[in-house]
Amino acid sequence: MRKVGVVMGSDSDLPALKPCFDQLKALEIPFEAHVYSAHRTPDAAAAFAAQARENDFGVLIAAAGKAAHLAGALAARTTLPVIGIPVKSSTLDGLDALLSTVQMPSGMPVATVAIDGSANAALLAAQILAVSDAALAEKLDTLRREQTEKVLRKDAALCIE
Repeated sequence: MRKVGVVMGSDSDLPALKPCFDQLKALEIPFEAHVYSAHRTPDAAAAFAAQARENDFGVLIAAAGKAAHLAGALAARTTLPVIGIPVKSSTLDGLDALLSTVQMPSGMPVATVAIDGSANAALLAAQILAVSDAALAEKLDTLRREQTEKVLRKDAALCIE
């Protein structure tokens, strides 16, 4: 199975990425995490993305707040799928990061999840990898069944007086 590369613009983004790491671990997906900034370490970020395919990555996840150009900077250097996580880190409650991540120019796609939506980023990365990995696809199917059963149990237990 190919790895997932998780890149954060700052180590202050680490708490927002815990659900991502937990989900990748639960699905037994190998991953690496790095701190590279689109603005403070542009050469290192570009080199990581440019070499990602040859280093056996299948998907990149980029988490950044404020200007949040990291996902786009990585996407400019690779044709691997890039998933952006806008991080709530400023007085604008993450809206600045969301708009910076989602507003990519034509020809430079970045999939974008919700503000602080790192668990969904991990699941989207898993779905991308599962296109060519039947065992991972089965894990995702099982997870969906478990989610459905959990909601139905809550429905059955609902008591409104």
